Amino acid sequence: MKRFFYLFSTLTLLWAASCGGSDTPIYLDDSKPIEKRVEDALARMTFDEKIAMIHAQSKFSSPGVPRLGIPEVWCTDGPHGIREEVLWDEWRGAQWTNDHCMAFPALTCLAATWDTSMSAMYGKAIGEEARYRNKNVLLGPGVNIYRTPFNGRNFEYMGEDPYLASKMVVPYVQGVQKNGVASCVKHYALNNQEFKRHDVNVSLSDRALYEIYLPAFKAAVQEGGAWSIMGAYNLYQNQHCCHNKRLLVDILRDEWKFDGVVVSDWGGVEDTAEALNNGLDLEFGTWTDGLAQNSGGSDAYDNYYMANPLKQYIAEGKGDAKLVDEKVRNILRLIFRTTMDRQRPYGSFATEEHAEVSRTIAENGIVLLKNDNNVLPIAPESVKKILVVGENADYKMTKGGGSSSLKVKYEIKPLEALVALYGAEKIQYMKGYSHREKDEVESLEELRKAAAEADAVIFFGGLNKRSHQDCEGRDRQDFALPYGQDAVIEALCEANPRTAVVVISGNAVAMPWVEKANSIVQGWYLGSEAGNAFANILSGKVNPSGKLPFTYYAALEDCGAHYHGESSYPGIVDPQTPEGSLRPRYQQTYAEDIFVGYRWADKFDRKPTFPFGHGLSYTTFEYGDVTLDKDSMRKSGKIVASVEVRNTGSVYGGEIVQLYIGDDESSVERPVRELKGFAKVFLNPGESKVVEFEIDRSALSYFDAEKHDWRAEKGAFTAYVGSSSRNLHSKAHFSLK
Repeated sequence: MKRFFYLFSTLTLLWAASCGGSDTPIYLDDSKPIEKRVEDALARMTFDEKIAMIHAQSKFSSPGVPRLGIPEVWCTDGPHGIREEVLWDEWRGAQWTNDHCMAFPALTCLAATWDTSMSAMYGKAIGEEARYRNKNVLLGPGVNIYRTPFNGRNFEYMGEDPYLASKMVVPYVQGVQKNGVASCVKHYALNNQEFKRHDVNVSLSDRALYEIYLPAFKAAVQEGGAWSIMGAYNLYQNQHCCHNKRLLVDILRDEWKFDGVVVSDWGGVEDTAEALNNGLDLEFGTWTDGLAQNSGGSDAYDNYYMANPLKQYIAEGKGDAKLVDEKVRNILRLIFRTTMDRQRPYGSFATEEHAEVSRTIAENGIVLLKNDNNVLPIAPESVKKILVVGENADYKMTKGGGSSSLKVKYEIKPLEALVALYGAEKIQYMKGYSHREKDEVESLEELRKAAAEADAVIFFGGLNKRSHQDCEGRDRQDFALPYGQDAVIEALCEANPRTAVVVISGNAVAMPWVEKANSIVQGWYLGSEAGNAFANILSGKVNPSGKLPFTYYAALEDCGAHYHGESSYPGIVDPQTPEGSLRPRYQQTYAEDIFVGYRWADKFDRKPTFPFGHGLSYTTFEYGDVTLDKDSMRKSGKIVASVEVRNTGSVYGGEIVQLYIGDDESSVERPVRELKGFAKVFLNPGESKVVEFEIDRSALSYFDAEKHDWRAEKGAFTAYVGSSSRNLHSKAHFSLK
């Protein structure tokens, strides 16, 4: 009955507003500036209505103001697809029949496209799906930095480099929000592991914070115009990130001028006073089973930290009610930007167009790591028998992984797509390994025999989004492939040199067989069109053009986060855990500082299995010498770097040209070189294009912690252009005077 009254009153007020006239309240008049509407609505609200608005009323919604016709806020999990409807107070699905979504590739795949047009297309499509389902906050994208290959949620993020993540996140956010849906960028900040994620207190330098871990969030806010941001579970400077003064007030609000809503991660709030004072706007999921734990009555939501406890805190004179007004202002602003925007488009859901978007992004993100002797592509007319091995060939990847788990309209598995493309008579499938101990799989001898008799072998392995295998709440426990896959791969490669190994994962894995495998493909969790994307790449129907968004370490200790021991990852128990804490606190120091990923490998000359930015093609590309237009620095404050790239092979293909900058005369320690530009170009055989990059002061600067500002020092610099962080084709020197 309450929901009916809410709907009736809202529709009545909106109808009255649409009629216009001098009696229309300012907050309902969308011809008025949003800030005037916000202040008008705020002035009409009671204190109880304000308190109600700043915390959840159900698993994924918070209340509006029924009396004023201000609608609820409805969130949905992303960032790879729109979550199924769940019961009001539970995680269980509500068993609707019309909430089967389109699954899009994981964000590691999007980052691997190195293509901002793919990001814009992704954001637009998933925004349309969220809008169609009448959600006004999409909980994504994730932009936490890939610090360790053990992080269970790396597959949801955009790789190890802050520049790449910054460039890729902006079009995604803008694409989502064009649909009248707020993009909620997560998890702010330093949420770089799942192990003890509620209890780990991160310590790092300001240089590392500003140079590595904040840039993508800053870009989402200042360039993307994000309307929402989600706090992280972990602690920084001994405060939980969902109510962390340094992160949410000093940096997000004061430095970046963010005017959106700060949403807690579900269960991320720990303290009423800090929640009030330190920048949190909207509390969700504090007791994730809704009504049972710590309810003290029939409705746990009234006992959230920012519900009755906050009312009492203010009534006792301990807190300032004006801070509640600030929170409500931010939420009202979000509502006027989304649900109460009458120009908001209608959206669309699980369409053929979205399937094409999903497949196109998947194809552009798949990375060809190795292809000796041209094992790939496998043209359908060139083979009579293909042996397909591996559980992941016949395993659905849209389930599992925590909050990224989806109820999909369909998911095409690799095996069924290969059968459709090559014909059932040409495909033999053997499971090879299984994540279930009770399952019977073929012996290595049986696999060797079948491989030797085939014209080509394709192995599908990797991880699978189960617990400890790319999964929210659980970090990986081993760098090696699980379920005995290494032995299977070695057996297949020994039996047939025309074996292609496809690794499906959101993380790098150990490859002790890398020298024995002639062809290796890095696949990702590719969504509904996964099988078609793999089949198109493997057959040569589509030429691979993806590049790695993270370093593939040869050994775990080659990763800076692991080199320094447990105090660096995963953290050590703090003997000074504050009194009254329900769980022991972990202390963690980012001892590698700014040297994350390829920066660490370059500093200590560690040879990776495959470097950051690496990816091959079925064609070849030739680079000319990079040239610098230094006169442009005097005219515009920017140097233009140019390089000609030519397709010297026989097929159409795409190449990602990468610009790195090295500071040769720095007074402080800096990386050998850092990514500062990239461009994806597609060329026909024999065709060439000149790629240009603009180098400005930001590309030359480091963060000066003492002055709390960015600084570009005079002196010598080098611009490197290449096809990966290690495969650098030419360089040019210049100086800043």
